[in-house]
Amino acid sequence: MIELSCGASLIPGNRGLPVGYGNLRMIYTLTVAAVSGHYLEQECVRTVQIEESATLEDLHFAIQDAVSFGNDHPYAFHAGRHCRHRKIQYADPEIAEDWDRMENVWSTTRLSSVYPLKGLKLYYWFDFGDNWIFEIRKARKATPAEPGVSYPRLIESRGPNPKQYPSWE
Repeated sequence: MIELSCGASLIPGNRGLPVGYGNLRMIYTLTVAAVSGHYLEQECVRTVQIEESATLEDLHFAIQDAVSFGNDHPYAFHAGRHCRHRKIQYADPEIAEDWDRMENVWSTTRLSSVYPLKGLKLYYWFDFGDNWIFEIRKARKATPAEPGVSYPRLIESRGPNPKQYPSWE
């Protein structure tokens, strides 16, 4: 521990933050764009802020809320150069048929362990039949959480929500 002249202390390896700031919540700003889907007709881009300690499951629910989809289908996450390239899969393909084990992976995989992706993009694939694929890009730097703000939160929308079931709406 290193003592500072202001009376605070630094812990080596703690990002240079003074002691007491270790619980500082950092926020990722993610741009989520629909790149394919059976019923995708118009541009749909959402900007979401989410805690870096959030899980892939939390991100799944944030995207569902941002585009007003029902949580009624399987989903997956992967990283690659483009949406068909799956360099990193965030659940072992061997457990693909065991939905409980897949969800366990996403509920324990933190965004802070996903990023940085080093030249790759993160993809969210929802409803394997209608093939909804969203590309997720992270802003370069995480920012401190704003006091009193609940995360995740939608901060920008471009285009209408895609229709998940257009013949039923």
